[in-house]
Amino acid sequence: MRLLKKIKTFFFNNFPSVPQWKRFFNSLSKKEKNLFILFLSLAIISAVFLNVNFYLKNTHVLPTFGGEYKEGLIGQPRFINPLYLSNNDSDRDLVEILFSGLLKYDGKGEIVKDLSSDYQIENNGKDYEFTLKDNVFWHDGKPLTLEDIIFTIELIQSPLYKSPLRIEWLGIRIEAKGNNKIIFRLQKKYSSFLETVAHLKILPKHIFQDIPPENFPWAFVLKDYLIGSGPFKIKEIKENKSGFIKKLTFERNEKFYDKKPFLKKISFYFYQNLDELTAAARLGEIDGFSVSDPKYFNVLKKEGFNFYRIDLPRYFALFFNSKDSKILSQKIRKVLSFAVNKEEILDRVFEGEGKVVNSPILADYFNFESPSQIFNFDIDEAKEILEKEGFKINPETGKREKVVVKEVSLPFKRNLVYGSRGEDVRELQKCLAEDKEVYPEGEVTGYFGSKTKAAVIRFQEKYASEILTPIGLKKGTGDVKPMTREKLNKICVEQPEEIIPLKFTLTTSDKFPLREIAEILKLNWQDIGAEIEIKEVSLGEFQTNILAKRNFEMLLFGEALGSLPDPFSFWHSSQKDYPGLNITSYQSREADKLLEKARETLDETERKESLEKFQEVLLEDLPAIFLVRGDYFYFLSSKIKGYKVEKITKPSKRFMGIEDWFIKTKRAWK
Repeated sequence: MRLLKKIKTFFFNNFPSVPQWKRFFNSLSKKEKNLFILFLSLAIISAVFLNVNFYLKNTHVLPTFGGEYKEGLIGQPRFINPLYLSNNDSDRDLVEILFSGLLKYDGKGEIVKDLSSDYQIENNGKDYEFTLKDNVFWHDGKPLTLEDIIFTIELIQSPLYKSPLRIEWLGIRIEAKGNNKIIFRLQKKYSSFLETVAHLKILPKHIFQDIPPENFPWAFVLKDYLIGSGPFKIKEIKENKSGFIKKLTFERNEKFYDKKPFLKKISFYFYQNLDELTAAARLGEIDGFSVSDPKYFNVLKKEGFNFYRIDLPRYFALFFNSKDSKILSQKIRKVLSFAVNKEEILDRVFEGEGKVVNSPILADYFNFESPSQIFNFDIDEAKEILEKEGFKINPETGKREKVVVKEVSLPFKRNLVYGSRGEDVRELQKCLAEDKEVYPEGEVTGYFGSKTKAAVIRFQEKYASEILTPIGLKKGTGDVKPMTREKLNKICVEQPEEIIPLKFTLTTSDKFPLREIAEILKLNWQDIGAEIEIKEVSLGEFQTNILAKRNFEMLLFGEALGSLPDPFSFWHSSQKDYPGLNITSYQSREADKLLEKARETLDETERKESLEKFQEVLLEDLPAIFLVRGDYFYFLSSKIKGYKVEKITKPSKRFMGIEDWFIKTKRAWK
């Protein structure tokens, strides 16, 4: 009580000066001093706690500008060029950061507006009118106009530039309307045209208009030509002494027409292989990367990275080239389907991270009805069909083969008698000479003389039960007539047999996961007695020799769909010749009609019905075996916030919404 009175008097009369503080402490005993310090500390802590608690309750965390994101990529950029998007993932990734288009995808795989502020579909689905946003600029500060859009599409349509996108834009007329509207006029209705537009990235005319076609692809390796309108612009390119690009750095585009990114910089680090990339991840040199080989998943999950599983509309399948094969009939294709263990492929190659595929339209991805005809793994069913088709196990080799007796032209078709001449007489003499008891002279003259007649008599009497007895004779006549001819044709004509082995050549790429899938298919088919030769080729040969020339018997390959299901390019008969993508050369009038109807209708229900019917037709004909699709995995450091991608059409689309990614934060009052 004495201490409390002193404190009350000391504080509440007048706030003490420094000398008073000293006198106050001097007036306290040691015990009182300790208690005072304790109470004062508790008061300060309580005040701080109450203030902090009040601040936290009445403010919230917001992303703010700043920070650098570092991504690791394997390989080297080749064409950072929207017109020449190759299979090189790093090219696609960089294009996604640098350039923009009239439309784009969002994090759920839906098509949304980008450079366009609005669009209209008119003329019964044949005309698409887009309105360009105001105040859109290139990275160098010049305005992006309708001329740039027209310029880009004209380059694609020109055969001189050899763009892979050309086939998508052939026959489409472009018209400018005023200063900010552009119209695409299609020859036919095409329900997936919005996706075609979403794939298009616009190029600056003022940068590329004077570059000749032969130099055009290579201009994009120079920093001065890497000018786009995307959320980030090129800042720096770092190479080692041998010219290997080690790092590309992009900085925020301050003139970006949409929401400006929170990240200040994005840097891409390039590695020669997966081992180098994962080592860099463990050392903390990079903040994000994607890995296709699942054997790294569990290891990398422990390194402090957030793990994202993303749906992609792509699948792996086995395609048949039955046109040039002796045995790839529909029944044999069905046998091979029953003998494929898709679950084993999923477990062993993808460690269970994916889905089994039974249809070319990916029914589960697009929420369609699953096909009624599904070829579940059934070895016994496969073997039963093979037995019915005449393919038996050879006990010596353990492999299946089919013995086919060929029909031959019989040499003895007319009656031959004494005095006959001709090639058939020569054949008669050759046949009789094979038996020394019948024709010891063995002369082959082509003239039916006495020696030949005597030989025929001996032949007839040797086989009297088949030649003479049926017509009531006991002695040979020496004339070659129907009964004698029949026996001669049986004895003298060798009935050739063709042995057809159950053997196939499977062509695929030497890259993961195709090589691994091929090995499992080989083992699966060996279990039914088939012999498989795997032919691995490089990606370069794959394009130029295998796909372009349809040079394969069975082909293991992957196909990718878009956000709108449109399998027309892969299965319509008009696409069976290169550069069409119907690599099996599949032809079906019914399938063609359904694909055309699905492509032309703008009604989603009608499109769905047409494609579900199409899948039934295709699976009955069975030009391919649809296998599996692996999930796409993306690793990001826990310091990277704002990532909300769920469904994408291509790996490069993982950067959709990159403007919302952030590292730095701040608190603001609610």
